[in-house]
Amino acid sequence: MEITIQAAVQKIQEAKSITFLTGAGVSTPSGVPDYRSLKGIYHGIEAPEYLLSSDCLNQEPEKFYTFVKTLYHPTAEPNVIHKKMAVLERSKPVWIVSQNIDGLHQAAGSQHLVNFHGSLYDCYCRKCGQTVPWQEYLKSDRHENCGGQIRPGIVLYGEGFTDDTIRQAIQAVNVSDLLVIVGTSFQVHPFCDLIYEKNEKAAVLAINRTPIHIPMLHEFVEADGSTVFEQL
Repeated sequence: MEITIQAAVQKIQEAKSITFLTGAGVSTPSGVPDYRSLKGIYHGIEAPEYLLSSDCLNQEPEKFYTFVKTLYHPTAEPNVIHKKMAVLERSKPVWIVSQNIDGLHQAAGSQHLVNFHGSLYDCYCRKCGQTVPWQEYLKSDRHENCGGQIRPGIVLYGEGFTDDTIRQAIQAVNVSDLLVIVGTSFQVHPFCDLIYEKNEKAAVLAINRTPIHIPMLHEFVEADGSTVFEQL
């Protein structure tokens, strides 16, 4: 059922506990593009799904590295959506499970956060296992100490999720009486499957610029997330 922005705002304000499921549309107002629409050296030639795969990382590391560097936006700042979610956390139980790998939820101050696909800003050496500052990774994908390959701690196509990540995400979805899906087409598995882990009494609200398919009763606002969160 489609509802107004005002009704959605009221629903969020009145909820006793909320879990937000967030996607790329939450960060586009901060100037972070959806990687699927990136204009770059490989755009239109190879799919981002390959360039962000374990196969590319292992077989064509230079190509992987060149592409992944375009995903970094270190000067991007949290927008009204990130900020209002963090503020809500101070007054009621709030969890965020995010597909985004840009670190903006952390930057806004959210504490109860599951980075479902990891973060670009958590880098490590595949050879020695040492944590490496992301600033060093942007200079070279070879570890100065041992010569090993550095990679960001994100889940690539062809890789599985850790049991701990899945467990945390399921727990976050299960504890709230309102589930709010924001800025995602909600088609990527297993992220979109998390909705089946909700409390049976919990309501579902979706906020997105285009309609999304959710296989259960829910309310929907066809709007940019910023428009809704500015009114909170």
